[in-house]
Amino acid sequence: MTTNQESEPALRVLAVAGSMNSESVTRAVVREAARQLAARGCAVDVLDLSQEPLPLYNPDTAYDAASFPALKLRVDQADVVVLGTPDYHGSISSAMKNFLDHFWHEFAGKLFATIVASHEKGLTVTDQLRTVARQCYAWTLPYGVSFMGQEDVTDGKVSSETLAKRLDMMARDITVYGRLLAVQRRADLASQEPGFMARFR
Repeated sequence: MTTNQESEPALRVLAVAGSMNSESVTRAVVREAARQLAARGCAVDVLDLSQEPLPLYNPDTAYDAASFPALKLRVDQADVVVLGTPDYHGSISSAMKNFLDHFWHEFAGKLFATIVASHEKGLTVTDQLRTVARQCYAWTLPYGVSFMGQEDVTDGKVSSETLAKRLDMMARDITVYGRLLAVQRRADLASQEPGFMARFR
């Protein structure tokens, strides 16, 4: 006999690395988070914006771009979105903001998790990502992961035990709460019940 969890499809996670730096510590930590999520049975899709750059968002042309349908499908298929960005002047990277500008309905009802590279704890950056989530009718974990560049990452690998444990906690919470929200989101989209997801049917 299988459990309900075993019979459900794998939780689908889109992990977005929003740094254009060729030696980005943000990218290294996002990839470690992806590895931990995969180890917990998630189907993880890593979107590295340095390798798959988007043109600057223009609402008149963005949706007609040849690359947009494939990207939209990746966002549509995700149950959870992990957003990794460096802290630039207390704000998110331009690459991350540009990615977020391309979508809205596709985020509704999904779980966001945040990773911020910062020497200032990344609190304002985390708050900005939460604001985007709220405006797009998405959920967020009640905490974010922040880290301090070369103090926590060495030679492209997570070297801090504290950061590794924090990522493990995040991977666990994404798996648990992401699955609960994904199941409810699918049920809400398929039902005729009232609720905020009714507008996205």
